[in-house]
Amino acid sequence: MVLTIHSLSNMTTAELEGKRVLVRVDFNVPLENGRISDDSRLEASLPTIQYLIDNHAKVVIISHLGQPKGPTPELSLQPIAERLGVLLGRPVQFVAESVGDLVELAVSKMVNGDVILLENVRFHAGETQNDPGFSQQLASVADLFVQDAFGTAHRAHASTVGVTKYLPSYAGFLIEKEIEFLDGAIKSPKRPFVAIIGGSKVSGKLGILRHLLGKVDVMVIGGAMTYTFLKAQGHSVGKSLWEPEKISEALAFLADAKSSATKVVLPVDHVVVTELKPDAVAVIVDGGDLSDDQMGVDVGPKTVALIEAEIHSAATVLWNGPLGIFEMDAFSIGTFAVAKALALSDALTIVGGGDSAAAIVKAGLADDMTHISTGGGAALEFLEGKTLPGIAALERNNG
Repeated sequence: MVLTIHSLSNMTTAELEGKRVLVRVDFNVPLENGRISDDSRLEASLPTIQYLIDNHAKVVIISHLGQPKGPTPELSLQPIAERLGVLLGRPVQFVAESVGDLVELAVSKMVNGDVILLENVRFHAGETQNDPGFSQQLASVADLFVQDAFGTAHRAHASTVGVTKYLPSYAGFLIEKEIEFLDGAIKSPKRPFVAIIGGSKVSGKLGILRHLLGKVDVMVIGGAMTYTFLKAQGHSVGKSLWEPEKISEALAFLADAKSSATKVVLPVDHVVVTELKPDAVAVIVDGGDLSDDQMGVDVGPKTVALIEAEIHSAATVLWNGPLGIFEMDAFSIGTFAVAKALALSDALTIVGGGDSAAAIVKAGLADDMTHISTGGGAALEFLEGKTLPGIAALERNNG
């Protein structure tokens, strides 16, 4: 994808001073008892917000949180406003609505450099419906729109697509960074280029597997989706998760892989249990065959060693999807070993959001990655070569 949209980074103080700037960010952060347990998405938004403050704009921030069906107090953005103020080192006013009189009054009182955060846009049905009326209401309090929510750029919602029809629209710094790393990794990678693709279901990853075939030098496949491929090859996979309806597609992919320039690596050993519980007794099974009462929960040590060797020789590594049930400590060894190998690598390391990013954070290795995408679903669709509506809307708006 060639970035043909206008960017905030090219705007000057003369263009921004005194302007009311509506900024769509992704503050869909995890909350535990009303407190933010991971504020990495807030931190990712700071460069764009700070740039607008420094250039004397009036910053009006919008975001969603969760999937509410109407106003839901536990999904209010109020605690996020408080935390954002701490990160910015300045007050952030919270407005308990996203459109209407309260918003108009708050914006009318803003002075240059002020920051306000509006209430969860998904409290309104018009947000996810991309309703023109709701879009116009959001846009009515601003002079410009900045899209900096990569994590929702794959959704055609009012706050990601609809508002671009009513305001001059620009890409924020995070959108630029995401495109630079993800697009650059696919189109002009430093080689050898290794992709590690994990996850639970083949159905959710076939698109990215096909898109990367022939583009990467090595493709490592892990996670529960391994067992659909093994089943397609005639192996017994016991009680492991596999998708009968995807067998033919898995076979077709493996056939295509043989004639491609990409080396495809499947696990050669497995950590298996007979019951899926944290204290289950795990054993290692070599090869591709499991007994009827066994289920795979992680890659085995031989597979870990293979992956570590591929990472060691790589110049670029893209990782999307865990290699086991990392949420249970006993079955996180393979996933965390990959995270550690990436942290120790001299390669450019790109983590494709979602569970992979969660695993990196859980392992305490986030600072050792070159880039961690803030969007799980958005990163996946981008890496599949799909058009993201929230970015395409910026191109149309400025084309």
